[in-house]
Amino acid sequence: QVQLVESGGGLVQAGGSLRLSCAASGSIFSTISPMGWYRQAPGKQRELVARIYSGGSSNYADSVRGRFTISRDPAKNTVDLQMNSLKPDDTAVYYCFAWRAGSYYWGQGTQVTVSS
Repeated sequence: QVQLVESGGGLVQAGGSLRLSCAASGSIFSTISPMGWYRQAPGKQRELVARIYSGGSSNYADSVRGRFTISRDPAKNTVDLQMNSLKPDDTAVYYCFAWRAGSYYWGQGTQVTVSS
């Protein structure tokens, strides 16, 4: 089992920055791979934003590459998403996810709203 607790998010103006954090518990952190973030905007499908593997490699959606950075801290059992140069199109509920032993685990979601 993996429990995920998210923090961060909120309201920011276009061009601003936010940082999301996801803390994992319940399993050895190094066995949880990948971890990352999906997002879902109203009326749209959930989409992968970024993910990072235990070895450190990462993937990004084309729409966020160069603006968002995902990082993993084994000492804190956390995965963070630094979001810079935010756009109104980034407005969505962001969900942390983890993959372990053939199962997905999800956080409760955190709202990110970018005003124009």
